[in-house]
Amino acid sequence: MLESLYVLILVATVLIVVAAFSSLLAFRFGAPLLLLFLSIGLLAGVDGIGIDFDNAGLAYFVGTIALAVILFDSGFGTRLSTFRLAAAPALTLATVGVLATAILFGLAATWLLDIPLVEGLLLGAIVGSTDAAAVFFLLRVGGITVRERVRSLLEIESGTNDPMAIFLTVALVETIRTGSGVEAVGIDVALGLLAQMTIGLLGGLAGGAMIVAMVRRLTIDRGLLPIITLALALAVFAAVGAVGGSGFLAVYVAGLYAGNAKLSNAAIIKRFQDGLTWLAQIVMFLILGLLATPSQFEAILWPSLALAAFLIFIARPFAVWLCLLPFDFQRREMAFVSWVGLRGAVSILLAIVPLIGGLDDSRLFFNAAFIIVLTSLLVQGWTIASVARRLGLVVPPRTGAIEKHELELPGSPDHELLSYRVVEGSPVARGERIPRWARPSLVIREGRSMAYQYAGRLKAGDYVFLFISPRYPPLLDRLFARPADLSPDDSEFFGEFSVDPGAKAAALAEAYGIRLQPGEDAMTISEFMKSRLGGEADYGDRVPAAPVELIVRQTGLDGAVVAAGLSLAPESGRGSTIPLFFSRRDLVAIMRRAFSRGAKDSSPRR
Repeated sequence: MLESLYVLILVATVLIVVAAFSSLLAFRFGAPLLLLFLSIGLLAGVDGIGIDFDNAGLAYFVGTIALAVILFDSGFGTRLSTFRLAAAPALTLATVGVLATAILFGLAATWLLDIPLVEGLLLGAIVGSTDAAAVFFLLRVGGITVRERVRSLLEIESGTNDPMAIFLTVALVETIRTGSGVEAVGIDVALGLLAQMTIGLLGGLAGGAMIVAMVRRLTIDRGLLPIITLALALAVFAAVGAVGGSGFLAVYVAGLYAGNAKLSNAAIIKRFQDGLTWLAQIVMFLILGLLATPSQFEAILWPSLALAAFLIFIARPFAVWLCLLPFDFQRREMAFVSWVGLRGAVSILLAIVPLIGGLDDSRLFFNAAFIIVLTSLLVQGWTIASVARRLGLVVPPRTGAIEKHELELPGSPDHELLSYRVVEGSPVARGERIPRWARPSLVIREGRSMAYQYAGRLKAGDYVFLFISPRYPPLLDRLFARPADLSPDDSEFFGEFSVDPGAKAAALAEAYGIRLQPGEDAMTISEFMKSRLGGEADYGDRVPAAPVELIVRQTGLDGAVVAAGLSLAPESGRGSTIPLFFSRRDLVAIMRRAFSRGAKDSSPRR
């Protein structure tokens, strides 16, 4: 008995270690890391080395807990300013987009798999949402730096679209079990969804406030604080789900609330969550891979691949176009959002629901969803960097090499203690002085410590400690970083000419024939750009102003545009047509570049 337990622990540990070390291969060859985790689970399963795991209930339980951990961490790491920037279009995609995708896909599945309409819609609901783990990994860890508005949209959508897919899946499984037919999916289901979302939102806000209050008042060892924070987050998830709300939405909102509350121990909590989120992703994808039986895939392989292609090239692009049309996104931005509609663990988790519900065709749903997820991770996950570059959405690096460490200060949520290492070629190494508001307190040179005022000119290799407000680190990064090496393509990104953001927009309009809206003629170019960007301007943002385009090169502390470029060849194609965005030649070029130069595409940009 004990020997079997030890063997089980050993096998599980070896699988986790192998999955963790596979990240080295992923970064070296540009492979989607989550696909590797899933593949390791498949190779270890019943058709691989022979681990016979067939407990759908346990897999769903473990996957659900892991997804809750991932969503709390993703909410905790999302800034409120980011959320405001893209909340409306992202929430539209998370609701209307999931529904539109499920309906379109369901119709195609009904025809290709020769199943009843309600079962086709069920499969559509299962694969209707994008995967938070896959999207957050690609955007935050995968070295892809895209425009802030697009990145925010993708992160918020992936963090909030699970409740819609889960509710539709559960409702359709119940409809099939009771034999009610598709006509039963009507007003009651819509009201039930509204109730779940409302309870989830309110429960998440209340739970986030409770977590913040507890963290601020508890006087316990700092090592226990992250554990208590996570336990409270899971309590919010479970409590909201128990009263009929969406636990997934609640835990994401609770993380968003807590992460923006300026907790004094936020750095400790974040470091703990980073490691635990990696573990959750590894365990979730491994156990879902173990549950699959690849020998059963052959029977529905070709229809499933056809459905995956339909989802990637038709259903998702149409849903994105439908939802983003009112929000004035460019066609290439809509195309990229369509391409980053990765399916992952959420779809496989939802495919377990028919297994648990005992439906006759439950294995059909699971196997089809698994093939679609594998195809999505392989095709979209492996080419995401190439697509971003092909569409001109990759923002050039703002700074070059930089070495910085954030140090925790108990009881000081409004100030940070930063340590910079002076790198060769940085502005401070060339003699530029540090502003007074940065309060340099200590310099360490060749192992000796000295006060900043006695250190003289800073030299490469010096360590400088500064006590500052959280508003200022981006400005200091530019002082302590080596200038970024821009390729010719990156230089062209910011336009052929520089413009003065303090000049009047009316003068620019007169020079280039720009058509201004009422009231814009009295604005400065900076105010004009911020107005057209919805009040928030960020590095790399582009403002179409036919026949030219303005590009944000730098922003100040107050969010004003302090440096801007002008392009005489603006991006064409607003989102007025459905983004069937690639010709066959484009797709072949992207695939070839992704597979042959994967390592280069996956390397961090800054």
